[in-house]
Amino acid sequence: MSLPSPSPQSNPNPKEQTLSRSQVLVAMAVTAIIFLGLSKVWVYLANMSMVPLYWQPQHAAIGVGIGLGVALLSSVIFEIWESYRIAATEYLQMVLQPLKPIDLIWLGLLPGLSEEMLFRGVALPALGMNGLALIITSVVFGVLHMANAKYMSYTVWAIAVGMMLGAVTIYTGNLLSAITAHVITNSLSGVIWKWKQSKSV
Repeated sequence: MSLPSPSPQSNPNPKEQTLSRSQVLVAMAVTAIIFLGLSKVWVYLANMSMVPLYWQPQHAAIGVGIGLGVALLSSVIFEIWESYRIAATEYLQMVLQPLKPIDLIWLGLLPGLSEEMLFRGVALPALGMNGLALIITSVVFGVLHMANAKYMSYTVWAIAVGMMLGAVTIYTGNLLSAITAHVITNSLSGVIWKWKQSKSV
């Protein structure tokens, strides 16, 4: 889940906001478990090594920079791309509206860890750790963020984010940068959205 960081607006289709806080949290947890499970099974069946995850201050700093950059860029795109703004608003209303501030920790950690383990940690090296692997994993990552056809613009953005996360993983050979960037992007976007929503009430 790669969240944009727009200003809150009224939901264009309020009927779609049907999820409760517990439903969102359970969905995040179940998805994380499934992705982590798929990662382990893939590594076992393919008898392969995943991209390592280890502490390296420079790689962590790169991840922080990417995370802040993605959050900032998504705010700009939100302002200038109407179809993205509509899709992002509906998506964020559905996902973030029911959550409490403390839940934003899980919003960052669960998708940030599980999605990076699967897409950048396992799928990327399994497909060759090259340009083609980067494209395939990024497209699949983006498509999985498309709830329906009207979220195509959001999917395009998720593909672009996936490309950035994959590229930094290939460059560093370490999952730390991608995980750090993903966690910061999701958490920061959620904090910004919640803060702006409270100011608009």
